[in-house]
Amino acid sequence: MRKPADWMQMPTDDRILEALEGGLRLTPAVIAENIEKSRTHVSRRLSDLTDYGLVEKPKRGYYEITELGRGYLTGNVDATDLEDE
Repeated sequence: MRKPADWMQMPTDDRILEALEGGLRLTPAVIAENIEKSRTHVSRRLSDLTDYGLVEKPKRGYYEITELGRGYLTGNVDATDLEDE
């Protein structure tokens, strides 16, 4: 079972991570289109997810999930233990 932290916005953060789970590098606009949220909202959430190490920005404008993010999705990482970088 996933263990979200208080700083996370549910279910949006989970949906963003699930969209990235396939291993693709995606833009906020593409993620937003696929989870039916605004690009602005997705961009804000990606910023927080990046700060806590669940997502990384390998190239300007693109995001991908990290191993920590995959661990969270499988229930092996407790997000309450994560610290803002």
